[in-house]
Amino acid sequence: MWSFFRNRAPGITLTGPRVMLRAPVARDAGAWAALREQSQEFLKPWEPTWPPDGASRAAFRRRHAQIRDEWRAGTGYGFLIFDRKNSVMVGGITLSNIRYGVSATGGLGYWTGEPHTRQGYMTESVACVLDHAFGHLNLHRVEAACLPHNEASRGLLLKCGFRKEGLARGYLKIDGRWRDHLLFGILRDDPRPGGANGR
Repeated sequence: MWSFFRNRAPGITLTGPRVMLRAPVARDAGAWAALREQSQEFLKPWEPTWPPDGASRAAFRRRHAQIRDEWRAGTGYGFLIFDRKNSVMVGGITLSNIRYGVSATGGLGYWTGEPHTRQGYMTESVACVLDHAFGHLNLHRVEAACLPHNEASRGLLLKCGFRKEGLARGYLKIDGRWRDHLLFGILRDDPRPGGANGR
């Protein structure tokens, strides 16, 4: 059933005015590797330590396999982000660590290729994923975190309706060091500018 991940994405596509989000497929390896290679110095300060081949097709295959397993298990949904007008890949966004029961929560992570920053792509993409999380997946809450000095990420989350909830010490190992992170959360009924419940 899940063999379609190799050449064809599963039938969940999220769209905004300028973006289209879908699961990665094998043919995306070249564009993904090129964008990550072009953006590695920009991305490394904000991400877990890259392996030596972190911008390679082999790295894409590992990430692709992880996303496929998470989709299959229903524990995460990783999307690549494309410009709808020209189909250029601009980044990625993932809703992961999905838990139901008494929490009904998932965690949001994202990255934008350096040539495509500050053009509104990620604001639209976050809105799309939140609509999916609170609508199709019926989650109650989505969480996100960023380094305290990551002004762009903090501004993005606040713009999308997240609220700052606190500081987690040594929260994630980023670029080889355990780093404190600001924690953000958004509930299904919170106002979301640009979202399905925007008001």
